[in-house]
Formats: sequence, structure tokens, C-alpha cells
Amino acid sequence: MGLLDTAEVTCMLPVKDLARARAFYEQRLGLTPLGAKPDGKFIYRSGGTELALFPKPEGTQATHTAMSFRVADIRQAVAELAGRGVVFADYDLPGLKTVEHVCVLGSEKAAWFEDTEGNILCLHEDLA
Repeated sequence: MGLLDTAEVTCMLPVKDLARARAFYEQRLGLTPLGAKPDGKFIYRSGGTELALFPKPEGTQATHTAMSFRVADIRQAVAELAGRGVVFADYDLPGLKTVEHVCVLGSEKAAWFEDTEGNILCLHEDLA
């Protein structure tokens, strides 16, 4: 077993407006806040992972999925989050087509959305 096999992971997400981001993560995604750190980060826990929002005036630079939440039933999760105002992306590209916000990618289903700060987030459901 490697040194990091049992280490907890913290996902770091840059935010331009911490108050706006906190409202999204708490009200739209339903995450429970753990609190602020002395360095300005704000922490949440999702499963065994911590999510740290950190102020960054220029915001995110990533054009890829920054974080994905594994869910048991993606259609139910999409419906619940959409009911809270989360806007999902839809795609109609070769090899990537969503139907009701969900696409099948090999052994999983996935749906993408952005937070208020431009970070790309995902829901995924394992099929196998």
C-alpha cells in the first residue's frame, strides 16, 4: 500500500466571489459548510473528500471538469439539482450527445454544469 492510498483528498476550486460561490454550494448543491480557514479558504465535505473554495480574483482557468460527484441515480440527482436552479450543459457533438442533460460514456453516465465561478462540475453514475 502506498503512502497516499489512505490519505484524504482536498479538491481546490478557485472562486472570484466567495459569498456567491458559498450560496451556490450550500443552497443549490446542498453541501454542509465546515467553515473558513485562516488563509481564506472555505471548506465543505462530500463523502471522504474535502472541497476548498479559495478566493482568486481572476477565477478559474480550467476548461476541463474540475470535480465529479459519483451518484447512485444520475437522473434523480439531475432532477433534484435542476429543481434547485442548477443549469446543466447539453451537448450534441460526435461521440458526446446528451439526452435530458445526461450522456453515456462507456461504463458511466455523466452530466455537467458550472458553478457560479466558471468551474466545470460533473455528476456521474457508474454503469458496471
